[in-house]
Amino acid sequence: MSDDEFEQLTPSLQNVIDQKSLQWVFVGGKGGVGKTTTSSSLAVQMAAARESVLLISTDPAHNLSDAFGQKFSKNPTLVNGFKNLYCMEIDPTSSIQEMIESADNSAMNSIMQDLAFAIPGVDEAMGFAEVMKLVKSMEYSVIIFDTAPTGHTLRFLSFPTVLEKALSKVSQLSGRFGPMMQQMSGMMGMNANHEDIFAKLESMRTVINEVNQQFQDPDKTTFVCVCISEFLSLYETERLVQELTAGNIDTHNIVVNQLLFPPKESNCDQCNVRHKMQQKYLEQIFDLYEDFHIVLLPLLTHEVRGVEKLKDFSRLLVEPFEPPK
Repeated sequence: MSDDEFEQLTPSLQNVIDQKSLQWVFVGGKGGVGKTTTSSSLAVQMAAARESVLLISTDPAHNLSDAFGQKFSKNPTLVNGFKNLYCMEIDPTSSIQEMIESADNSAMNSIMQDLAFAIPGVDEAMGFAEVMKLVKSMEYSVIIFDTAPTGHTLRFLSFPTVLEKALSKVSQLSGRFGPMMQQMSGMMGMNANHEDIFAKLESMRTVINEVNQQFQDPDKTTFVCVCISEFLSLYETERLVQELTAGNIDTHNIVVNQLLFPPKESNCDQCNVRHKMQQKYLEQIFDLYEDFHIVLLPLLTHEVRGVEKLKDFSRLLVEPFEPPK
């Protein structure tokens, strides 16, 4: 591909909004780079182009309520001022706890649960599966995830594989020891209802497999990386892009947030030094990601909180920002 073709990639997220086949959009990056503001603004723009949009926060810090100035819970809630934009805040680890508490607590079930959760990451993965089951039963044309900081994001995306391993192990155990457990529980007068657990695990494996296939389909899923123009954030973004590529998850948009553009006559030393540093890393970003849409967002003099401010800010995602000359 020639340099001219690379230059044609517009510095906006309009490509995400125009891709009508998209069902899942992940927004992620290092902590404190403006992921929630970006995902909320993208959701606002998506709501203007799609029938219905669900924005989910999987970050335990849950900043969506702060961003929109409205309380959200683990059930989808319509955002004030919109007819088709819904938000929900979930903690994948707490949903698994609820599932265990509501389960039949016979001794046999406890044994099987202990077996299932002995595999690292299974509790979170099961929480993820519960969330996915809930989300899949809802009819939204696109679902946007405001994910936890990078480390958590990548773990979140690897859950399908973790759960797949865990469930196949538990299924093997079921085949091998199921009849023996049935006999033992009969002799001990226990209610051996472990078939329920296997059925539940199997249904989750099906959901996970289906979701995994969708996540790896670039027509249905894309990942928007958010960063700031600094060494650590650039390093983290490169790691994120590499891991997404290794996991066959499409990513071709990077949002560079909090950029300083001091006027030429500015005598603010800190602003000028910071601007120079940001420009250095910005050059590296353009070199590394020449086949990406790179969106530049300015550092604002106010916080982006509330629906009106989000609407204003969201325009910067689709109309390239022009720095002052």
